[in-house]
Amino acid sequence: MSLPTLTGVGRLTGDPELRFTQAGKAVASIPLAFNSRRLNQQTQQWEDGDTFFIRGTVWERLAENATETLSKGMEVIVTGDLRTERWEKDGQKHERPALLIRSIAPNLAYAVAQVSKDAASQQNGQGGQRPAQGQQRPQGQTQNRQGPPPADDPWAVDQAKGYSDEPPF
Repeated sequence: MSLPTLTGVGRLTGDPELRFTQAGKAVASIPLAFNSRRLNQQTQQWEDGDTFFIRGTVWERLAENATETLSKGMEVIVTGDLRTERWEKDGQKHERPALLIRSIAPNLAYAVAQVSKDAASQQNGQGGQRPAQGQQRPQGQTQNRQGPPPADDPWAVDQAKGYSDEPPF
């Protein structure tokens, strides 16, 4: 049986926190809140309903991109699998709901985004790994890529015509 899937609009209650596993895989925790707001027809005022708080987890390249892109207070559209985290501390068993995030993006109703491919997708699709010892990850490369797009980029636009005749698939 598969885990239940959640797709919804939520808000980050804190900045994403990026860390790396012993194997060098990137993982980030993203605290989220989902709430229901309704317009009270009698008072014409918005009223907050119940709030559902959950910790989301993202892995590999998605973790690195989310950490670089998202911040506390942003409204996001998110899809992921609901699961239960269990642990024991001081002899007490604990559990809480968690969200294994498959996709997350800022809600463009309240933000403007400039989309660009990340550096890892331009380097043969390998990503989510910690830079080798002594190497630094290039700063700003995902924001301001210089030069023409790669020749194999299916979304590239012919600058002379301003569009591409080829579908991206």
